[in-house]
Amino acid sequence: MAEKFRVGIVGCGGIANSKHLPALKVQPDVELVWFCDIIPERAEKAAKQYGTPDAKVCTDYREILADKTVDVVHVLTPNRSHSIITVDALEAGKHVMCEKPMAINSEEAKKMVDAAKRTGKKLTIGYQNRHRVDSLYVKQEAENGTFGEIYYAKATAIRRRAVPTWGVFMNEYEQGGGPLIDIGTHALDLTMWCMDNYKPKFCVGTTYHKLGDKFPTGNVWGDWKPGELTVEDSAFGFIVMENGATIVLESSWALNMLDPREAITTLCGTDGGADMLDGVRINGIRNGRPYVLKPGLGAGGVDFYDGDAEETPAAREARLFFEAIREDKDPLVTPEQAYTVSRILEGIYTSAKTGQPYYFD
Repeated sequence: MAEKFRVGIVGCGGIANSKHLPALKVQPDVELVWFCDIIPERAEKAAKQYGTPDAKVCTDYREILADKTVDVVHVLTPNRSHSIITVDALEAGKHVMCEKPMAINSEEAKKMVDAAKRTGKKLTIGYQNRHRVDSLYVKQEAENGTFGEIYYAKATAIRRRAVPTWGVFMNEYEQGGGPLIDIGTHALDLTMWCMDNYKPKFCVGTTYHKLGDKFPTGNVWGDWKPGELTVEDSAFGFIVMENGATIVLESSWALNMLDPREAITTLCGTDGGADMLDGVRINGIRNGRPYVLKPGLGAGGVDFYDGDAEETPAAREARLFFEAIREDKDPLVTPEQAYTVSRILEGIYTSAKTGQPYYFD
């Protein structure tokens, strides 16, 4: 393995500039050597800001794949192209970080899983919420057995009025859906990871297109044009796992709700529970009395000094993926786990369309 990983970026839009590129820039063993975007100016701007002095720019991702010196490709494009680019990159001998959701549907996600197995290359999906301090604390408590058997959970990603009006977020063809596949996917991944349960039995789903034509919208990013919002504004799922556990999934970009919360989980087990409604709260019974534990997750504690800055979730995600490649171990988010999330999202959408429960094979 070379001293530094040579990385190519496919897609230089919002998620690249807000998450991946800043996180990659602080990795000491990474060089950003290729930038690809269908809008050349975006690739050129990203290369100038984040790339090596000799970084190259292209509009066809296959130019990156043809470069045998590239070790890792980050796929940061709209959902519809995730599978195509990822499979091509794996077949070209590259390790791949693909932004969430894994793919536009479970069939395309399965192609990615199969390609990773076939090529022996590492593949992970960008579920950075696992890397938050609160998430890591709850996961550790779950692994310690604090909650016992987790048999009920709630995955929540609720916005009051925050429909993303840029890019292709409102385009069902390109994205495969709205808030369920965009932010609900984060909440579901976080919840299943904490439960360590990836065996769904069936689900029931509902989706709503209720607020898309109500103007003015009150949207934090401004109004969209009439008829432009082609995806659901909210979606809900009831998921039953093979062991009988239940997950309730709530997701919305626009909902008349005064308590918006994004990418959090609530866990209820035989020995205790946890939520993220006011920081992390662990609850249970101790010495015959109910208790609530609120761990201090900040780095501070001294006046005028907050301690060393925490590693951002995005930076931790990037660092651990390169560590997995270098040490030849599974990434924190495995392709199989992400594939299960995609299967459930598809099941919820299918149930919503048919009005019937969706059963998993």
